[in-house]
Amino acid sequence: MSEADARISPVQRRFAAVLETGMRFGLALLALGLVAYVAGWVPTAVPLQSLPQYWSMPVADYHRATGAPDGWGWLAHFGAGETLPMAGIAVLCSAALLAIIVLLIASVKRRDWAYVAIASLEIAVLLLAASGVLTAH
Repeated sequence: MSEADARISPVQRRFAAVLETGMRFGLALLALGLVAYVAGWVPTAVPLQSLPQYWSMPVADYHRATGAPDGWGWLAHFGAGETLPMAGIAVLCSAALLAIIVLLIASVKRRDWAYVAIASLEIAVLLLAASGVLTAH
């Protein structure tokens, strides 16, 4: 073990392991969802061959033309080809949140209240951002 490796704490290792696992799983899910869509293995609301006609549209026009959900609405259409890759993106986005929760738990156990406060604020900001409450319509 190198001197640099010796300075990495067990909490840092758990944080990195959670991020790595989330990243690998999310990328695999994203790739599998995309392959399933492109290969036509799953039903679609927007056929792959029709996508080029929508690419230049503003998002609001795309949603109206295709009936595609916005925000968390993709969950109601989970399994449709065009929304299946979103599961991978959701996992990728959630990996950091899970890693920070690991830090929060470790900080509570160590009674390191400054880190508890920082991790709690980070979790609150990530959850607020993910909620869509602050989006403009």
